[in-house]
This record gives sequence, structure tokens and C-alpha cells, in this order.
Amino acid sequence: MRDFLTGRAKALKPSGIRKYFDIVETLPDAISLGVGEPDFVTPWEIRSAGIRSLQKGYTSYTGNRGLKELRELISRYLAERFSVGYPADRIIVTVGASEGIDLALRTTCEAGEEVLIPDPAYVSYAPIVSLCGGVPVPVRCRAGEGFILTPEALEEAVSPRTKALILAYPNNPTGGIMTREQLERILPVIEQYDLLVISDEIYAELTYGGRHCSVASLPGMAERTVLLSGFSKAFAMTGWRIGYACAPAAVDAAMLKVHQYTMLCAPRVAQHAAVAALTGGFADGFSAVAKMRAEYDKRRRFLVEAFNGMGLTCFEPRGAFYVFPSVAATGLTGEQFAERLLYEEQVAVVPGSAFGECGANHVRCSYATGMEELKEAVFRIGRFVEKIGKNA
Repeated sequence: MRDFLTGRAKALKPSGIRKYFDIVETLPDAISLGVGEPDFVTPWEIRSAGIRSLQKGYTSYTGNRGLKELRELISRYLAERFSVGYPADRIIVTVGASEGIDLALRTTCEAGEEVLIPDPAYVSYAPIVSLCGGVPVPVRCRAGEGFILTPEALEEAVSPRTKALILAYPNNPTGGIMTREQLERILPVIEQYDLLVISDEIYAELTYGGRHCSVASLPGMAERTVLLSGFSKAFAMTGWRIGYACAPAAVDAAMLKVHQYTMLCAPRVAQHAAVAALTGGFADGFSAVAKMRAEYDKRRRFLVEAFNGMGLTCFEPRGAFYVFPSVAATGLTGEQFAERLLYEEQVAVVPGSAFGECGANHVRCSYATGMEELKEAVFRIGRFVEKIGKNA
């Protein structure tokens, strides 16, 4: 029998995150700081809306774009929270922001074209570019600069084959953000080389010490930006698989066609739940989100102080729910550190190399878990670091 697999499928490497999760499941006393998922339950008002939709028999497909009521609420939400102007008829409700990433790349990336990806970056971007026949090109982001994308690094990475830039701030895995002023500095390079921007803003609500700035809100950028976001992180709705994509007219039309043929529509029950999330949020100033964000902020400050205190230099993240300490002082790579820590102290973290070469001497730790577990994890990590120091 012949080999039915494509070369692209064969070349695709397994996620650098999954193997650690698989090992954790075999260790009953393990504490996982690896999962990028809120430890909060979806607020009851949102869950009850989903339940009511089932009780009323709303189990059919929606239109391809999604419920009109939801799209109108998303349009209002983006305008009021982030000064972004996308009308409801240019919004596609997607199966999580992940589908949006796939749609954006499949409709804009030709074979051989390059897509720039700030490094470190979320693990899915480069593989999806490759699956589309494109070439992912990492752009180095440095801890000393807050892991932001600088105009110098961006221009150095551009070539005649460059088509698009993926922006993902607040960033997974570093927790870095880009302010309006920092975004404005890279705009001349984007415009000079006529780049499409694919902006993954799934952590927009989880920004500490200020309001998130969307690149699509800057002058002239909405017409060259595909904005992707969703309800998973801010509203603790990961399992509902509900996101959205906003794009320039031509890109939006192409994305909708692919969405029609592949996903058809997002789950209806999740769409009704998302309506409740936004409707209730406007009424009370998104207090449920604010409460979760305040709790994450406490955990964030606790971990940064703890890692710096044990000699693992830790950049202060200002977004998302991750810290990204350097483990270089231990003499171990991030992968060696993560593997030994898991087996010797039963604490799971993710090696920074899973997110790109620039993360090789780091590990990612999620603080989307309870404070008591974080305190125990910090105790075990400190014990592990001390043991390494004694044996050095």
C-alpha cells in the first residue's frame, strides 16, 4: 500500500507542550503550571444562557457569520472597549480564535510566501503557516526590551517574499504587551513593505496597569489588519470554543467562504452564551472579567517576586496569565529544567523552546491556577533550584 500522507503532514512536529501534559496525568501529586486555561468556571449568567438556549430547542445551525445579535454586540464591544470600528457584517463568529488564525492564513498565504512571527510566540502560528505552504520567519524579541517587536528587528526580517506579520499582544508565552507608542513605531515598516497584519488579541482584557491598545485602532490600520479574538480567556469560556474574526472587506469575504466549507458555523449554544457575556458586561462594566483580572494580577506579582528572589531573572509581564523566567543561572536549558523539575519535584512548566529559539533559556509558567497551588509550586521550584546550586 502506498504512503498516503503529505510531506507537510510528515514534517509537522508535535506540540512541544503536549508531552508534559501527558506526563502530568501519570503523576498524582503533580502541580501543573503548564495549561493556558483559566481556572475559573464560566460565570453562571453565561452558563445559564447556554442552558436556556438548549431548553428552548435552539439546536439548529445559525447563519455562516453567526447570530446577528452576537455580531452587533461584538461590534459595539470592540468600539467601546478598544476604539476599533468593524461593522457587524464584517465579523465572523468562529470556533475559537484558533479557527480565525487558520482562516486568516489559509486565505492570504500563498505557497512560498513568508509570514513574520515575533519569537517567542504561541505554538500554533508557525505550523499553520507551514500547512498553508508558507514560510514562517521568526523575528527576535528580547527580554531586555520587554519582548516587544521593534521596528529594527521587523525591518531586518522583511524580504521580497514577506506577505504578512502576526502580532500577538498581550503575548503568550511572555506576558509582554505593546503600548500605543510602541505599535506606532512599527507602523512605518508595515506600510513601507505593504504588510498584512494578523493580530491575535485573545488576551486583550487581561492587561494590567492600563487598557489594551489594538493595532486596528491606529490610523489606517483597520484596512490592513485581521483582528482575531474571542471569549476563552477573559470570560473563562475555553471549552465553549467561541471566537471572532474581523477583517478588511476582501479578506473577510474570502475567510467567510472557507468558513462556510469547513466549519459552517460556530456552535449555537456557545453563541447564545456569548450574547449573555457581552449583554451582561455592558450592564455592569464587565465586573466578572474585572474580578478575574484582579485575581490574576495578585498571582502575577507573587510569581515575579518569587522567581526573582530565587535568582531566576523574571521579566514583569503586563498581560495574559504567564510568567517567562530565565533559567540560565542554573546552567540548564529550559527543556532540561522543565524535564528535571517535573520528575524530581512534580511541577510541570513548559520549556521556552516550545515557543521558539529565543525562549531556549526560559520556561513558561501559567498562573491560571489557585494561589495555594502556586505557593506549593514555588516552594518546590525553590527547593529544586537550591539543590542544583549545591550540586554545581
